[in-house]
Amino acid sequence: MALRESGGDDLDRADPFARPAGAVRDGGLDRRPEPPDDPEGATDFLRAIGKQVKLLRERAGLTQKELGDRLGYGEDLISSLERGRRTPQPEFLDAADELLGAGGLLKAAKEDLTRAKAKARVRHPEWFRDYARLELEAVELNFFSTFTVPGLLQTTDYARATFDAQQPLLDEATIEQRVAARLARQEVLTRWPPPMVNAVLEESVLRRRIGGPTAQRGQLRQLLQLGRLRSTTIQVLPLECEEHAGLAGPFILLTPKGRQQVGYVEVQSVSRLITDPEEVRMLAARFGSIRGQALTPRESLTLIEKVLGEL
Repeated sequence: MALRESGGDDLDRADPFARPAGAVRDGGLDRRPEPPDDPEGATDFLRAIGKQVKLLRERAGLTQKELGDRLGYGEDLISSLERGRRTPQPEFLDAADELLGAGGLLKAAKEDLTRAKAKARVRHPEWFRDYARLELEAVELNFFSTFTVPGLLQTTDYARATFDAQQPLLDEATIEQRVAARLARQEVLTRWPPPMVNAVLEESVLRRRIGGPTAQRGQLRQLLQLGRLRSTTIQVLPLECEEHAGLAGPFILLTPKGRQQVGYVEVQSVSRLITDPEEVRMLAARFGSIRGQALTPRESLTLIEKVLGEL
């Protein structure tokens, strides 16, 4: 599912499952307060790092794709880093410093980067921080999505389109903050060891042209790339599936390191973190049924390629 959020945050509360301050219980769900804070210092620092990478890349005569290929990263990620929308990992700074002949300039920023990353997390809305902290610690993530690609798997253009379409409208500064924070969450996919990620997407998610054909093509290519990772499995629930165990809607199952599995659901202006063992068990059983009804991972990638070829 796509979360109407802007990313993860560390919490000061002792109980990681406590409701956010100011949240109101409504039918078992938590109504979400707005808006998030924006630490400009962290944002400006990330943009400065991005500008340095861009300057060094251009001086070396490399395109974003060429730099990504040499370092083992996608072109979209390099573009996002250079615009300050994604936080570079320390190992990226090490590799880029050597490849681009930066003479230690990028390596020297690693300590400041760690502090900037901690500050950047407060950009997440308070209602989302419980989930985001657990996501940061996750060893396993299971998504069932019926409307949009999960935020953790989105491209920059796709993420921006989801925020552009929100009602009431968001201002440009807020959209930039939320896009950057959503992309920053994706660091969990590139750390070592990465969490095991299982995503089941309804076929309609692939065919829905959020952001237009160009954004859709980029998103489908990213799904193909992610689906070929050893740590990530993507399955598609075909439209002709007659026995649909997911009619109750999208949800997430998350297993933090050293803790019990939890669930997360979100609809309209309400969200809920599920910790009751019996409720979590039922969600897990439902997810198992949905995976069994979906196409196999190989069949799913073939279908994604087919949809991409039709655009």
